[in-house]
Amino acid sequence: MKKSSQQPSYLNGPLLNTIKRVQVLTTIDNNQYPFSLSIIKNLKKIFFHTQVTFFIGENGTGKSTLLEAIAHHVGFGAEGGSKNISFKTSANEVYSGVQNLADNLILSWRQKPKDGYFFRAETFYNIVNHLDYLNREGGGRAYNAYGGKSLHDQSHGEGFLSFFQNRMGKGGFFILDEPEAALSAQRQLSLLLIINQLCKDMNTQFIIATHSPILLAYPEATIYSCDDDRIKKVSYKETSHYQITKNFLNNTELYLQQLFSNQL
Repeated sequence: MKKSSQQPSYLNGPLLNTIKRVQVLTTIDNNQYPFSLSIIKNLKKIFFHTQVTFFIGENGTGKSTLLEAIAHHVGFGAEGGSKNISFKTSANEVYSGVQNLADNLILSWRQKPKDGYFFRAETFYNIVNHLDYLNREGGGRAYNAYGGKSLHDQSHGEGFLSFFQNRMGKGGFFILDEPEAALSAQRQLSLLLIINQLCKDMNTQFIIATHSPILLAYPEATIYSCDDDRIKKVSYKETSHYQITKNFLNNTELYLQQLFSNQL
């Protein structure tokens, strides 16, 4: 018989294939954050079928918390960073809860990433401050991977884009939490170009939490919604981000009239 040339499934697809939640021996208080979040209570398995996976949902659903737990598990900094940049400035209680969740997850890999980064828009300012400190203490080398100068010497949006252009590379595992926060619509398109270029290497993977209908349009990406108390796969046009934006742009005056008519 002729042998099949098709590779086994574990040799294909994203670096991270599956996440599942397991019960550890210690008792977990489901009323304590982050185990009190509905999507965490109902979490069983998450499959990563594509190189780019988006998590969407209203504020407070837990999408960012889930990304933080994945980042913890991989060994990235709690407030963002890589395995070599790890620090925290916020309350220990918050991070201990996320760490407990991270300890409750099993990650199944096709191949362990050689490079990676956890980009967290909320604490990116702290990362830039830390890089400035490392650059002063390390003889001016800390900026080399970030465009050659302090990201504080640029506007907020320019600093974001400089990070994406310089720090992210092929063959990496990147977790991005609301990367569009400081980017104009045009710069979001630039980020799509960067992601697409990097994904030409099959060993590059992105997991992204976003509210941006522009980023969500990335072709063939997997989109998971965290609304309705569980994580479920949805199509781009099923997302509220697409529907609300499309309806607003197509019927702006009517949309605003109906919106404002509900005010007292």
